Amino acid sequence: MHATELATEPKGAANLAKVDALTVAEACGPRNPAFVQLLGLCPLLAVSATTANAIGLALATLLVLIGSNVTISLIRGALPAAARLPAQMLVIAGFTTCAMLLMQAFAFDVYERIALFVQIIVTNCIILARAEQVASRTSVGTAARDGLATGLGFALALVSLGMVREVLGQGTLFAGMEQLAGESARGWAIDLGGRGLLLVALPPGAFIIAALLIALVNRLFRRNQES
Repeated sequence: MHATELATEPKGAANLAKVDALTVAEACGPRNPAFVQLLGLCPLLAVSATTANAIGLALATLLVLIGSNVTISLIRGALPAAARLPAQMLVIAGFTTCAMLLMQAFAFDVYERIALFVQIIVTNCIILARAEQVASRTSVGTAARDGLATGLGFALALVSLGMVREVLGQGTLFAGMEQLAGESARGWAIDLGGRGLLLVALPPGAFIIAALLIALVNRLFRRNQES
């Protein structure tokens, strides 16, 4: 569906009937936005070299999802159809800026490594899809729950890929967490021994590991549906 078609859809009961808000179980399971719907793969692949990086981007995305969903739901009745999509982009951009400033203030070392992908959260198709499909058509509570569920589902995919790549590529787990959670997290690092596989730590490794995880997840869900 084109953006012009989305912007001119009529409002009212017919639209409300189309709202398809996600639950946490769905977003973390058979309707996971990354592993099943294959959305947001660019940051998923680019930022998943370590667990700390993955958690940092996951938290920033979660903040933007919840904040933008709630705000768009609050103002949805005041927006003419022609201005809905531009207004949604402005709201998402505002919360993306908030996430950037928070990371610069409290986790600057992590922000330096993933800055580009925090800045382009505004273009993440997951956030744009939930804003248009759910937040602009339903109540604040439903929009907030959908944002939380979608954010947790994306975080699950991002952090799991980051953990696998860090273990296989560097032979560590939770290394560098003190840059995200403070000095108290320095002791969380686990040295698994060995040097790891260089390929897994490099960009091609992100594609390979992500493809294997996507195949595994979809196979498990398909088997559950068949049974």
